[in-house]
Amino acid sequence: MATLQEAAATRFAYRTYTDTGPILERELAQRAGLGWIGKNTCLIHPHLGSYLLLGEALLALPLVPDPPFLPDHCGTCTRCLDACPTGCILPDRTLDAARCVSYLTIELKGSIPTDLRPAVGDWLFGCDVCQEVCPWNRRAQPPSAESAFQPSRAPATPAPADLLPLVPDELRQAFAGTPVLRPKRRGLLRNAAVVAGNQRQASAVPALTRALLSESEPLVRAHAAWALGRIGGPPARQALTQALQLEADPTVGAEIQAALRES
Repeated sequence: MATLQEAAATRFAYRTYTDTGPILERELAQRAGLGWIGKNTCLIHPHLGSYLLLGEALLALPLVPDPPFLPDHCGTCTRCLDACPTGCILPDRTLDAARCVSYLTIELKGSIPTDLRPAVGDWLFGCDVCQEVCPWNRRAQPPSAESAFQPSRAPATPAPADLLPLVPDELRQAFAGTPVLRPKRRGLLRNAAVVAGNQRQASAVPALTRALLSESEPLVRAHAAWALGRIGGPPARQALTQALQLEADPTVGAEIQAALRES
């Protein structure tokens, strides 16, 4: 910004953002001529697709505006609408955020609605389906070679059952410096239980059982119960039956009863 102030031969007030404030980034980017807002509600650049970071500098400085980007290059394509796991992308280019897997696994603080849990699939944190299927991302330019935009590190994605026993310090150590900690421990373990239930692997039953019987967070216990109901089988039923006798939280108790009916 100092370079810009030097070029303008004046000092001016400014604020900068990149997903760090309540700024309508996509709308501003479209008005600035960077691209169009696609049917998946993402800003799509004709050469970069939607895999990009938008940054804004609000300046107390008069500028000549760029023309807005007016063409709509989505055409008749509906791949994002068709592929969305929960159907949260609507034909009028709006998004029902309360059904979006990214919202459910990152921003939602409470219980994931039971009717949406199967649609979460194996998405532990966020969802990129609507971008993965977009033809504009298949023809996008290669990722930036700038060192500042390279991942600081790429931790291996753990199995859901490996996440469930982790205490706060272990989670912070495993995911330090990444956005994965945004939903906090209770949210991440909730997600892990849902993914384990969707994968329906019997190998996850011991970890889910420990979470159901020993976890201090009711939110995690409730989703562990749901997962055990999805996996089913005698060990899962035994764990659910034992937990029902011990559980004091009515919400978790209701989840256990529902899981027993399903298993």
